[in-house]
Amino acid sequence: MATEIRVPTLGESVTEATIGKWFKKVGDAIATDEPLVELETDKVTVEVPAAAAGTLSEIAVKEGETVEVGALLGMISAGDGAKAAAPAKASTPETKQDAVSQASAPTAASTVEQAAAETAKIAGDAGPIEARAMPPAPAAAKLLAESNLAVDQVSGSGKRGQVLKGDVLDAIARGAPSQPAETPKAPAPVAARAPSSADDASREERVRMTKLRQTIARRLKEAQSTAAMLTTFNEVDMSAVMALRTKYKDVFEKKHGVKLGFMGFFTKAVTHALKEIPSVNAEIDGTDIIFKNYAHIGVAVGTEKGLVVPVVRDADQMSIAEIEKDIGRLGVAARDGKLSVADMQGGTFTISNGGVYGSLMSTPILNAPQSGILGMHKIQERPVVVGGQIVIRPMMYLALSYDHRIVDGKEAVTFLVRVKESLEDPERLVLDL
Repeated sequence: MATEIRVPTLGESVTEATIGKWFKKVGDAIATDEPLVELETDKVTVEVPAAAAGTLSEIAVKEGETVEVGALLGMISAGDGAKAAAPAKASTPETKQDAVSQASAPTAASTVEQAAAETAKIAGDAGPIEARAMPPAPAAAKLLAESNLAVDQVSGSGKRGQVLKGDVLDAIARGAPSQPAETPKAPAPVAARAPSSADDASREERVRMTKLRQTIARRLKEAQSTAAMLTTFNEVDMSAVMALRTKYKDVFEKKHGVKLGFMGFFTKAVTHALKEIPSVNAEIDGTDIIFKNYAHIGVAVGTEKGLVVPVVRDADQMSIAEIEKDIGRLGVAARDGKLSVADMQGGTFTISNGGVYGSLMSTPILNAPQSGILGMHKIQERPVVVGGQIVIRPMMYLALSYDHRIVDGKEAVTFLVRVKESLEDPERLVLDL
């Protein structure tokens, strides 16, 4: 009896994935729940386990190919490797050609759609006719009518390309044409890369970007293009936090089972500042501003496959110990490729710690649609003036990049000063001041 290996549900709004790596080859024995293949989505990497024990008899999709949710990845056959490998060898080009022919053969439904399209053209219906996977959501349809927009002028982000209300608001915010007769301008063509010399070409390697890297590149560029991004800087004397950490780190680890790092202090300081300056914890939705009365803090983590930002949910309601535990859990999951889609969604503000790599100063890019991101940097001893005297103190530069469309300069500076004050007097965090 054969068992199918199919692409599992990957989470809300995730409809496709790329085959990252097959852990088994045809003919290998497989145990139940053993990882078979790694799927890369635009958010996380997911391993697909074996639903049954047996032998991998067929690999239907090769590494690097893109598949949709529910697609057939391969087959598991009962029995030993020799028996299971036979069906794969029996597969012939003719059989594969038949399968392709069947898959591409028009169905009755598609024939009806084609006939309807032809009829509409004959009747003089202006504009292109596109077969959409789903009609727009009711709220989106209403907003389309009110805005005098056609559904084919809006890119859908819902399941199977469905247009949602947020998609329409985004289109309006970008200045989509308001008259159906107007045709959106095609994007300017990307300039082709100039060819390398023969000598250089032989020493180059071309590697396809992973889904995760493509998404990182797209989102960072969108943030630069969409937001009115500005960065303000300050510096913080880390003496008090370092002294507190040194004094209590052993007792803290013994009681809570986790090391006392700096991220717990910074996350707590950020949540305090967000309560005072709520615009830094908000986002733009069309012509509205959505203020978040909760703090889901994204913590940027570098992995071999790129930067990911898992989220500490309701960090404003956590103690420093609880924050450290959750950050530790998410960090391990990120490095092991075990983050779930839920771990990556819903962030309202992000913290990026370039200091662990030695960065002294940077201007972090917003994690859209968030309106603020805090950049931490290397702690470095520097001479500073305290009470009229030059002293040596462990100092860190802080950078707050913010969306100037909804965060004023005064609010941004005040936010960063509040973070500085909390870190230089960490008792304020304990006393909720």
